[in-house]
Amino acid sequence: MKKRLGFLVSTLFAASTMLAACGGQGGNNAGGNGKDTFSVAMVTDVGGVDDKSFNQSAWEGLQKFGKENGLEKGRGGYDYLQSSSDADYATNLNKLVRSDFDLIYGIGYLMGDAVKEVAKQNPESHFAIVDTVVDEPNVASITFKEHEGSFLVGVVAGLMTKTNKIGFVGGMEIPLIEKFESGFRAGVKAVNPKAKVEVQYAGAFDQADKGKAIASSMYASGIDIIYHAAGGTGNGVFSEAKDLKKKDPNREIWVIGVDKDQAPEGEVKVGDKTYNVTLTSMVKRVDVAVYDLAKRAKAGDFPGGKAIEYGLPENGVGIAPTQDNIPENVLKAVDEWKQKIINGEVKVPTNRKEYEQFAATIK
Repeated sequence: MKKRLGFLVSTLFAASTMLAACGGQGGNNAGGNGKDTFSVAMVTDVGGVDDKSFNQSAWEGLQKFGKENGLEKGRGGYDYLQSSSDADYATNLNKLVRSDFDLIYGIGYLMGDAVKEVAKQNPESHFAIVDTVVDEPNVASITFKEHEGSFLVGVVAGLMTKTNKIGFVGGMEIPLIEKFESGFRAGVKAVNPKAKVEVQYAGAFDQADKGKAIASSMYASGIDIIYHAAGGTGNGVFSEAKDLKKKDPNREIWVIGVDKDQAPEGEVKVGDKTYNVTLTSMVKRVDVAVYDLAKRAKAGDFPGGKAIEYGLPENGVGIAPTQDNIPENVLKAVDEWKQKIINGEVKVPTNRKEYEQFAATIK
């Protein structure tokens, strides 16, 4: 009896040891749920996940990855935390670290310092930052050649303005948005040297009322096309353009959207007729970049310490697929300039100093 009991105890001990060993050899266990999954999450900047622009595009990329991999929204799957102010950045990042997400994104240039700080404190966690470079071994940096895409919508504006007065509304006056401004001004200059581009900054990415006020002043001065690179602030530019279109449906005023195809934001109904004040949009495929990086990281190819840049050759930037308001000859011109940029025949300026040098070559 004692021998049989001893045999059973030994067998049970061996079995439990094997199970414990198997349990410790799993893949990426997300959120401590014991499943072989790869979990991803992001922290928005102050624009919010429904800004109809940059943050929303990132979230769409994350949702696509989550759904394709059978993940559910929430801990252990895919999720986001929204920031109301810059004070929330580090707090939100740390919350996601504590929730054991395998890859954590900071969305936007403004989150650079917070991502660097939290990444240094958590060297075993993997992070990604969009729109700036954080030089840490556990951070992958995603950047875009916004100046190239902005050049192309500048070509559209320069060829389609009737007043030769064009506006640019920026969010915060930072080097990133200066890339949008400089590329856009260069595109206008290249095809219409007589046109003037007025530049104004709202000082924020989440204040639609300021965007609306700036747009009101610009349109009143005779500007007929405004390109915004202002996140949620740009919603105010659309609001003003639509209000003016309601008052005078025959007036040709336009908005050029940013980051994603903003044609839906330009729809306005006057009587029984629907108009659209969105001329085009400078599409920045944040969704593609976020999705691609998550896919790489899941496959064990996380590019920590590296910067990945998306430009025209990678289809990371460009004009939106909705092109109903752009004539064929203008689209042809856009394609010609696009090829010149890809081939290296045209170097698009990234800042005001480079723009002045570029403008000096245009006669």
